Amino acid sequence: MISVEQIRRPSKLEQKTAIESLPAFSSIVSGIHSEQTEIEIEETGERIKIPARALIFLGDILKAMGEGKPVSIVPMATEVTTQKAAEIIGCSRPYLVKLLERGAIDFVKVGKHRRIKFEDVLAYREKMKADQKNHLIDIMGADEELGLYDS
Repeated sequence: MISVEQIRRPSKLEQKTAIESLPAFSSIVSGIHSEQTEIEIEETGERIKIPARALIFLGDILKAMGEGKPVSIVPMATEVTTQKAAEIIGCSRPYLVKLLERGAIDFVKVGKHRRIKFEDVLAYREKMKADQKNHLIDIMGADEELGLYDS
């Protein structure tokens, strides 16, 4: 598995290529109505069958690359270590362990080690971001009521 440090942003050339190819790719994929389709690799002339969902996912990858975002593919059933989970969430490993012990994120113990489902880490991160957004909105509302916020 690739570590967080090894995930890198797309190069300017990769970003440009993704931006240029996305509209045509999206148009072609939107016209596909079967579960799988056959594509041809121009350089080799080989034809391969691809699930339609994989092509849709490839469109998502091109969009992210075009925006300059790093892309990593991790199977959802993957379990990660506490260190990896802490890196994904953006906190220290000891703080993450406290979250686990409080029951904020499900985990399993393998011997003495804790393992967390990757999808649970992502779900917690999204919940945390939503909570932060709601708290900021509450603070702005309170400031506005007190007249501390000029419009």
